[in-house]
Amino acid sequence: MEHQEEKLQRRKKILLYYNAYSGSGVFRNNLDHIIDRCQRQGYQVVPVRAARGVVINRVFETLRQEEYSRILVAGGDGTMNMCVNAMVRHDIHLPIGLLPAGTANDFAYYFELPSDLELQLDVALGNKTTKADVGKVNNKCFINVCAMGALVDVSQKTDPNLKNALGSLAYYLKALTELPQVHPIGVKLTTPEKVYDEEIYFMVVMNGESAGGFRKLSPLSSMDDGKLDVIAFRKMPVMEFGPLLFEVVNGKHPENKNVLCFQTEELTIESEEHMDTDIDGEHGEELPLHFSMLRRRLDVFVSEERWHYDD
Repeated sequence: MEHQEEKLQRRKKILLYYNAYSGSGVFRNNLDHIIDRCQRQGYQVVPVRAARGVVINRVFETLRQEEYSRILVAGGDGTMNMCVNAMVRHDIHLPIGLLPAGTANDFAYYFELPSDLELQLDVALGNKTTKADVGKVNNKCFINVCAMGALVDVSQKTDPNLKNALGSLAYYLKALTELPQVHPIGVKLTTPEKVYDEEIYFMVVMNGESAGGFRKLSPLSSMDDGKLDVIAFRKMPVMEFGPLLFEVVNGKHPENKNVLCFQTEELTIESEEHMDTDIDGEHGEELPLHFSMLRRRLDVFVSEERWHYDD
């Protein structure tokens, strides 16, 4: 049987799916260098510009997978989300190399990719991969997180300059300014194991560990366990909300009495009220929401060190 490394070496095309505007457009300055690196390693690069998922769907409709070594995705979580949705829709099973270039790179952060582009290319053009789950919510896939509730748009409302200067603290400060408008929403959470009736301010269904600037939002998540990690922030006195956000920054919130945390393979969320949703940083689905997992659906290129750890 032909080993994966031999297959990767035999296939000489790379599909480069890139978002020209991710990270304030910094990727455009490196496009020529990336293509040069690929060509020097003997690959033919087929560039595809991200355009709301339309173009990548057309490309995947006629793609001959046996000709390609891998897909390189240059952009943030939203770009990766579009690529993965198209891959699942068209049954594409090529390994993915990540070149994180967005304001939110939580999916890449999970795999501990280096921040230096040259080192990222070393990983993306290597031959070590690890498995990753893909979440499903109704008819859409998500790679990292689906968020719901009153604070779902905090990330979009936070000034980019403040994000760069303060990191997670910027989101904390923005969330505090939203408190006067926050009200709890009644939800019914149905899993194969249990039914929960809760009043919540906000909740996330996680595949990864971090989201919205909070690096330890789901500290126990694993992307290859086939499990959804659910974290809901319950109705609480306003004076307890601020200290809880500091616990979230430090990953100490799962034990807080105002937080509901559990794992499950399937989940349905229902409510009589409207609830804003967000999928990997983009506008999400309307309730009711049904969640499931595509177990170990992706192969993602990782460093030698990370590969040994996961293997």
